[in-house]
Amino acid sequence: MKKLFAVPTINGKLCQHFGHSEQFAVVETEDQKIVNIEFFTPPVHQPGTYPRFLAEKGVSTIISGGMGGKAKDIFTQNNIEVFMGIDSDKPEVLVEKYLADQLQDGDNLCDH
Repeated sequence: MKKLFAVPTINGKLCQHFGHSEQFAVVETEDQKIVNIEFFTPPVHQPGTYPRFLAEKGVSTIISGGMGGKAKDIFTQNNIEVFMGIDSDKPEVLVEKYLADQLQDGDNLCDH
């Protein structure tokens, strides 16, 4: 089964604050294996633009350090799973942890 993950990145690793990311890594998996990774520059950041941007790409899971409440609400409304409180690492490492049931949701690292 195909599944798309999004990871907000800065310098190729998870950006701790969703809204401050330089790019989003969209990681495609099939049958529990990574088959493709693409990096996308997001549109200008305004409340709600990033969640809509990722929903349009078909993303089903977000892996993030933290994000504002409005972004999380928009993902929930679009049936997109959100993992927050995740420590910075390369997107493929984080997705591999998710696939191995080793990624644990934590506290929202967003401070506002």
